[in-house]
Amino acid sequence: MDLLIEDSIIIELKAAEKSNPLWQAQLLSYLRLSNKNLGFLINFNTILFKQGIQRIAL
Repeated sequence: MDLLIEDSIIIELKAAEKSNPLWQAQLLSYLRLSNKNLGFLINFNTILFKQGIQRIAL
């Protein structure tokens, strides 16, 4: 877990060329283990920043 915002949102930061499905599984595991409902997977290696953001909610 890279960041925990306001004790409710988990942020996972990446900087890779290709997205990896394991990152989503990793974030889901963090959400379940910490009893949080919302997480963001952010990949900084994209042309447009908004293309690198994925919202995951339980």
